Amino acid sequence: MSVAKVTEIIASSTVSFEDAITKGIERANKTLKNVQGAWVKDQKMAIENGVIKEYRVGLKVTFVLND
Repeated sequence: MSVAKVTEIIASSTVSFEDAITKGIERANKTLKNVQGAWVKDQKMAIENGVIKEYRVGLKVTFVLND
């Protein structure tokens, strides 16, 4: 029997939502073992003078705990 845990992370990018997601998953893999999945909880943008300055995503990352 496996036991999984879900943790929430926030990642950002000046390029796109997709890039923010990729960066978030890459970073999660550096510190979490056995990452099995993730889903996007929310998406936000930082806007300055009518221009998007940053894309932000809230991710829920699932990883399996070792026995």
